Amino acid sequence: MKWLKRSSTIIKTVYRYGLTDIVAGHVHPEWLRTLLHKLPQSRHAHNEPLPVRLRLALESLGPIFVKLGQVLSTRPDILPPAYAQELARLQDKVPPFPGYLAREQIEASLGRPITEIYAAFEAEPVASASVAQVHKARLHSGENVAVKVLRPDLLPIIEQDLALMRFGAKWIERLFADGKRLKPQEVVAEFDKYLHDELDLMKEAANASQLGRHFAGSDMLIVPQVYFDYCSRDVLTIEWMDGTPISDIATLKAKGIDLKKLARYGVEIFFTQVFEHGFFHADMHPGNILVADDNRYIALDFGIVGSLTDYDKRYLAINFLAFFNRDYHRVATAHIESGWVPPDTRAEELEAAVRAVCEPIFNKPLSQISFGLVLMRLFETSRRFNVEIQPQLVLLQKTLLNIEGLGRQLDPELDLWATAKPFLVSWMNRQVGPKALLRNIKAEAPDWAQMLPSLPRKLNMLVDETRQQEMRDAYIHLVKTQQRQNIWLAVIAVALVLILLFK
Repeated sequence: MKWLKRSSTIIKTVYRYGLTDIVAGHVHPEWLRTLLHKLPQSRHAHNEPLPVRLRLALESLGPIFVKLGQVLSTRPDILPPAYAQELARLQDKVPPFPGYLAREQIEASLGRPITEIYAAFEAEPVASASVAQVHKARLHSGENVAVKVLRPDLLPIIEQDLALMRFGAKWIERLFADGKRLKPQEVVAEFDKYLHDELDLMKEAANASQLGRHFAGSDMLIVPQVYFDYCSRDVLTIEWMDGTPISDIATLKAKGIDLKKLARYGVEIFFTQVFEHGFFHADMHPGNILVADDNRYIALDFGIVGSLTDYDKRYLAINFLAFFNRDYHRVATAHIESGWVPPDTRAEELEAAVRAVCEPIFNKPLSQISFGLVLMRLFETSRRFNVEIQPQLVLLQKTLLNIEGLGRQLDPELDLWATAKPFLVSWMNRQVGPKALLRNIKAEAPDWAQMLPSLPRKLNMLVDETRQQEMRDAYIHLVKTQQRQNIWLAVIAVALVLILLFK
C-alpha cells in the first residue's frame, strides 16, 4: 500500500511541475507522445525553465530524490549542461531528528550507555542532512569530538524509493528514444551503491584515516583524527575542528588569511591527491571546508572519495599536458589507446571534434579558462563517439569544478593552469625515463629476489607440463584415429559378408 501511495505522489509531482514536457519530447511510441501532449497542462511553476522545474520536483519528493539529483549533477556525460548545472544547486534541507533518538542510536550501535562513551554530549545537533546529523561531544580523555549519527529507520524508506527508481529506469530504457544511451538502470545501480556506502560510517572513517595519513604534517591541509573505538556503521566519532567557513571571505580577510596562497594551496592539494596518492576527497563543496587560523584548509565529510589507477593518472596527465600545448591529435590518440572509443574510430575525426571544443576556450586569458569546463566539454564531445566515460573521471571532473570555483572565489586572478602545469610536467618526468625505470626496478626487486631462485625449477615444471600435454594430445589423437579405423574396418567387414551372402 505504501508503494502505491509513493508511486501516486511521484506521478502527481511530475504532473504538478510540468515535467510531462520532458517525457513527451523523448518517448518512443507516437501514440504515447500524442497522449501526453493532450493532457491538460499544470500551471504550477510553468514560468520556470524545465531544468528549474526538475530541481524543484526533486526537492519536493524528499531527501532520497535530492541525493539522486546531486548524483545526476555529476554526470554531464549523460545530462545536458543546463540540467547538470541546475541540479548542482540541490541542497539537503532536512529538519533534525530529536536528540534522544540520537542517544538511543549511539547506545544501540556501540553497545554501551552514552555516559560511558562520552564525558559530555550535546543533544542539540550542530548540522543536519538527509542521511545523518552531527552532535558535539567530549571524550573522557578530554578531546572535543564531532559525532555523526545516521537517521533511525532510514533503510526501509531508501529501499522503497530505490525500488521505484529501478522500476522507472526500466520503463525509461524501453520508452525513451535515447533511453539505452542514458543507461538509466546503470545510473540507479550506481546511485544505490553510493547511497549504501554513505549508510556505512565505518567506510567514511576509513576514508578520513587514509586521507589523514597522506597529509600527515602537511602545511596545507588538516584532516581530523578518527577515534575508531567510538565508531560503527551508524556512528562516526572524529576530532572536533574549529575554523572559518571557506565561503566567509570577510572573516578570512579580517583574520589576515593570505587568500592568494590559500587559493594556490587548493590547486596543489587537489593535484597531490590525484597524481601522488590516486585517492581524492570528492565532495569539496564550501560546506565541507573550513580554514584554520594558520592558513591551512580543514577537510570535513569523507563519505565520497574517488580513486584512480596508475593508468587513469597517466591518461589524465597526457590529456592535460596535450591541452596545455594544444596538441589535439595527442588527446584523440590517448582516447583511442585507452580503449574507451570503438577501435574503428578515426583519430583525425576525434581530433577535429576536440579542436572545435577547445580552440574557442583557448582564445581567453589563461586565468579565465576552467579546467573542469574543458573536461566537461570533452566528455560531451566524446559522447558523440560512443566513448564510455569512466565514473571515477566524472567524479574527478566534478571535484575539479568545485576546486576551481573555490580558488577563484578566494583569488579572482588565480591562474590554475600556471599552478598545475609544473606539477604535471614534474610528475610525468618521474613516470618515464631512466629514473622511473630505476625506481620500478627497486620496487620490484624484493619480488624478483624471491622468484629467481625457484625460476629454473618452475621452467622445468612448465616444460614437463608442456611435454605431458603434448603426449596426452598425441594419445588422444591416436585413440581417435584408431576409432575411425575400427569403424571403417567394421564397415568393410559388413560389406564383405553381404557380398558373400548374395553371391
